[in-house]
Amino acid sequence: MFTVVDLETTGLDPQEARITEIAAVRLRGSDRLGEFATLVAPGVPIPEFITDLTGISDDLVADAPPLRLVLPAFTRFAEDAILVAHNAPFDVGFLRAASLACDAPWPDLRVVDTLALARALLPPGTVPNMRLGTLARYFEAPTDPTHRALADARATAHVLRAFIGRMHASGRHELSDLLTLGRPAAPRVWPEQTTSIG
Repeated sequence: MFTVVDLETTGLDPQEARITEIAAVRLRGSDRLGEFATLVAPGVPIPEFITDLTGISDDLVADAPPLRLVLPAFTRFAEDAILVAHNAPFDVGFLRAASLACDAPWPDLRVVDTLALARALLPPGTVPNMRLGTLARYFEAPTDPTHRALADARATAHVLRAFIGRMHASGRHELSDLLTLGRPAAPRVWPEQTTSIG
């Protein structure tokens, strides 16, 4: 079981920036079981360059639920699954910081990074870069990443399935292989986990 997640945020530093959108796709193998998507009221102004990039404005999130209401719903959606993201240290860093800010336990989820899978499974020169949009086009994803959370989560799910297919074609069928090849790089900053479950 996989929960493929993507976030939009007001910036890059999970200690200072805030989440503006969370989306996820729930998979069992290659079967899509459901989707989760919501805007989030960040409680701070959204910088103009972020609005230009994502289309998410202060007006758009004016009536969105706050993180303290969104986070438990997302956690329930993601429970008992492997968390997947493209450049996972970014998304997981924000989710950990959000849990800490909401005084909520961070679930002890295993994590797979499709960026790590790309670096491990694609021969050098296969693609010009490892951006999600590049990989989505290379694997002919039906959804083009748009810097909106649901579109990007759908594209990441397609990329994940493509990499699993490549692993199977090369004789690697064990979950441990996926977890090893997709192990996220060490994050620069992840908040200390004061409480854990799992």
